[in-house]
Amino acid sequence: MAFTPDPSVAIILVNWNGYDFTAACLASLRKVEFHDFKIILVDNASANEEGARLLTLFPEIDLCQNQENLGFAGGNNVGIVKALEEGYSHILLLNNDTEVEPDFLAEMMRKFSVGGDLGVVQPLIPFLNEKSKIWSAGGKWNAWLGRAITLGDRKFLSEYQAIDIPLDWATGCCMLISREAILATGLLNESYFAYFEDVEWSLRFRKNGFGIALASKAMVYHEAGASSKKEHAEGTLSPKVFYYHVRNQIYLIRGNQNGGSYLFSIGYHGIRFSLWMVYFCLRGRFQKFKSVARGLKDGFRNPIEKAPVWP
Repeated sequence: MAFTPDPSVAIILVNWNGYDFTAACLASLRKVEFHDFKIILVDNASANEEGARLLTLFPEIDLCQNQENLGFAGGNNVGIVKALEEGYSHILLLNNDTEVEPDFLAEMMRKFSVGGDLGVVQPLIPFLNEKSKIWSAGGKWNAWLGRAITLGDRKFLSEYQAIDIPLDWATGCCMLISREAILATGLLNESYFAYFEDVEWSLRFRKNGFGIALASKAMVYHEAGASSKKEHAEGTLSPKVFYYHVRNQIYLIRGNQNGGSYLFSIGYHGIRFSLWMVYFCLRGRFQKFKSVARGLKDGFRNPIEKAPVWP
């Protein structure tokens, strides 16, 4: 894809009962050094009119107010469609529990200047509260195990030499996508709702001939799981997190594996999830046990809808 003379970027944030995180993210975006970008905030039916309150505090944003929680995939698709309708050349998905360096967007856009088949760029993402440690330096896909591997996971920046290498997948925490790549590939698959939808989307981009790359000089800091880290009777993570993780992992295998790799993947993750269930039983976390079991059942049983396209 050739770099357009006057690129423009729509930055999409999805908020769901995360007012404080979203406000901090928007405050950091006010310092961004890039000539043409707009922020589209999609509120997924948060309580306490969070969308309207954020618009009052940050009048520069464009608010899309959903009447129900459409999840990460559906919420982002609302913003993506709006950005495509308005003609933006690039679209950036950004988690609301992040804070950015002022030059992060310029560094990411610079990757597109070389042309070629590049369709997606991810920044280097350390933890927000431990900025010396990496949360993600991109991802690789193990086709035999049907496993998405995060590069640099919990490595110290001083020890991990992040280089601008081709990636198999980019995290939806922060990914910059060209308009051409989205038009050719389609939107996020809303069957996933949340978790692994970014992996599935990335694999589709690659199947359509678009490359994915790391921009190691672009820095975005991530709280990591802010929407799912809430105290529950059975620990910090909600049973729903385990349900979506298990179900969507099976979706990924069904959609991308076949033959021997399908059997290896099912066997590998079948053992993983069986061990999870044993652990939850031993710890008396029966809601999580049921969530894993239901995730397995629905992962194999549910139909996987095709991702929407635009227009």
